[in-house]
Amino acid sequence: MNILLILAYVLLFLAGAFLLYMAFRTDDRRFIYLSVAFYVIFPVLVTLRLPTSISPEAKQLYDAVEALPDSSTVLLTFDYYPSTLAETEPMSRAALKHLFRKNCKVLTMTTVPLGGPSIAERVTREIAGQYGKIYGIDYVNLGYKANYVAVLKGMGSSIEAIYPTDNSGTPLSQIPMMKHIENYSNIDFIFAVSDNAIVDYWISIVHAQYGKRVGAGVTAVSAPQYFAYLDAGQLAGMLGGMKGAAEYEMLVKQPGSAVKGMTAQSLVHLFIVFSVIAGNATYLAKRKRRGGEKA
Repeated sequence: MNILLILAYVLLFLAGAFLLYMAFRTDDRRFIYLSVAFYVIFPVLVTLRLPTSISPEAKQLYDAVEALPDSSTVLLTFDYYPSTLAETEPMSRAALKHLFRKNCKVLTMTTVPLGGPSIAERVTREIAGQYGKIYGIDYVNLGYKANYVAVLKGMGSSIEAIYPTDNSGTPLSQIPMMKHIENYSNIDFIFAVSDNAIVDYWISIVHAQYGKRVGAGVTAVSAPQYFAYLDAGQLAGMLGGMKGAAEYEMLVKQPGSAVKGMTAQSLVHLFIVFSVIAGNATYLAKRKRRGGEKA
């Protein structure tokens, strides 16, 4: 930790302490709101980074992807709505960076009609540009199809039967990468990033019936329900919420928005805990002082 980072943490502590002092002194809650805003904005502006511990389930997912032979074919899903981008998009970005670094062929799709296809298009083209990957040769975006249960089952027989064209309307028969991908038998791993229950179907249909290994990135609120799948070996690994996204960013050595977000979130949590302690201490001191005055 360099001297500038130490000074930044000292400045954070002093500023937060001063704002908290003003809040208690003036009984003005706006100082509390200002403190929270400060702890959210400052770490992003100066790129502060708190230590990130790696959970076993995140390491398990990273190891599963890392163990894939280079140039493997991976299906990466964008099964999430724009409302959860802060948690889920960093997972997709980190996964793409990991896969492109291993020269994997990446096939993307979504079961979410609102925003899913455009998010997949935007994110994949941006990350592919950073790694010099070419559309149609290194990656393909299938887009969205309705009735996800039928889609997941149908892809087991023929992907082209379900997706005659890619997201841009190009027939799959004209895309070089798709000449060697007929169904799940040509896919080595499925990386499902989701903010809904679709992961259950990837496990119950694709893993159970076709034997494909599935890893998942899910929102923090839905993560607890998937630990049973992990324990049963039905999930190769899991990322839970922004914390999981930050862990994967650190594992692939590409810290991004999730790491920054976790720093701000952790500082706000610490500030809230400190505020509760300070508030109770102030209340008890005032009550004791009033008791002494009455006596």
